[in-house]
Amino acid sequence: MLMIVLLLLAFIVIVLIEVPSLIKKKHWRELTVFSILLVTAFIMALLQIIGVTMPNPFHGTTYLIRDILHLNYN
Repeated sequence: MLMIVLLLLAFIVIVLIEVPSLIKKKHWRELTVFSILLVTAFIMALLQIIGVTMPNPFHGTTYLIRDILHLNYN
């Protein structure tokens, strides 16, 4: 439970530092991308904290390169 609270506090600090300047400068697209990446990172970190096994991104990259793009690498 402590780790979840610390994670939440860390993300709140990031939002409080970054978001006001994006709003002040009216960088709406950057704010949208920032929000999507932040929520994705939060969900992934939360899943890791509660013990959910995350897939290895190397397998997806290998599939993309070898099977979809038909490129060989050594």
